[in-house]
Formats: sequence, C-alpha cells, structure tokens
Amino acid sequence: MQLKSRRILCALFLLAGPVEFGTSGGAAKAEQDATALPSPSAVVKPVAYVSLQPVPREKEFQIAVVVEIARGFHINSHKPSDQYLIPTTLTAQLPAGFQVRETIYPDGRLEKFSFSPNKPLDVYTGTVTFRLRLAAGADAGLGTTSIPITLRYQACNDTTCLQPTKVPVEGKLEVASSGAKSRAVHPEVFSATNSPH
Repeated sequence: MQLKSRRILCALFLLAGPVEFGTSGGAAKAEQDATALPSPSAVVKPVAYVSLQPVPREKEFQIAVVVEIARGFHINSHKPSDQYLIPTTLTAQLPAGFQVRETIYPDGRLEKFSFSPNKPLDVYTGTVTFRLRLAAGADAGLGTTSIPITLRYQACNDTTCLQPTKVPVEGKLEVASSGAKSRAVHPEVFSATNSPH
C-alpha cells in the first residue's frame, strides 16, 4: 500500500509542493517542513567537461556531465524501477553543425527506502557521470562554441520527494578546422567507468 500511495503522490507533484510519505499528520508535517527542504535545483551540482581541446571539424568528441547529488538525497536512474517514477534525462540543444551520436547513462544502484521497504528502487546517489557522444560536422562554426544541456530529474530523500526540475549546464568548446591537431583533456573524467559511486 505504501508504494501504491507513493505512486499517487508522485502523480500530483506537478500540481503540488513537496510531499512527505508517512502516517497520520504526514501532510501537515510536510507543509510545516517545506521551508527547511532545499530547492530541487540545489540538490544536484552538474559540471560539464569536453574530451578534446580543440574539437576539429569532422571529428567525434564527448561531453561528460558530472553530477554531485547532495548527501541524503537520491534521483531516479534513467531506467527507474516503476513506470510512475520520473527518469533522469540529459538533453542537448545542439547548434548547427553538431550531431548527437549517443547519450550514455550510468547504471543505477538498487536501494531500499522507508516508503518502499520490500522493493528496491533503481537510483543514483553520490556522484554520477553522464556522457554525450557528439560529432562536429564540416559546417560547424569555428571558434568558441557553447552547447546548452538540460538535466531533468526528481530528487527525493528517505521520506520526501521534491518537484521534478530541469537544471541547465553548458559544454564549452573550441572548434578548429578539419585535420587540426587536438589533445585529449580531462582523462580523470573520461577514463572513469560509468557507474554511480
């Protein structure tokens, strides 16, 4: 019944504020404690890294978005355990001359929570890295370029879920002519395995 109740409550998040899962008085306590909760956008800190410097035209490269999730909170994985749960997604708004080849999501981790003691949920906690495989075309604009990226997620702790939110992050890169020399940068990010830790 707890999990069913949470499904109904999650469906109401687009219309209401934070909801606390509990017994009698839970809704009143949630309203009372709402001011003590962080804003949804404050729960994660995303930073973008580009794999090449510069990025030549007609060359494939990656942008990694490293997301630090506040202690005590989790966000659903890209493939959550139940259909009603909101998946985490990464979407790029590409300038002309760029293509997304693949969006790489890390595997989540199965964890149990007080509102779902019998069924583990597939979530991200701690620090996770999302990757975009992209290609710069022959017509990509030369010079400094920014690729806007949107991270969409819903953050929860053990008792309360915040409203779903979208957080912007930018991948900044330098585009060079086809055949230009480039070097790999940020190996500590791009050589890491795609798993939550």
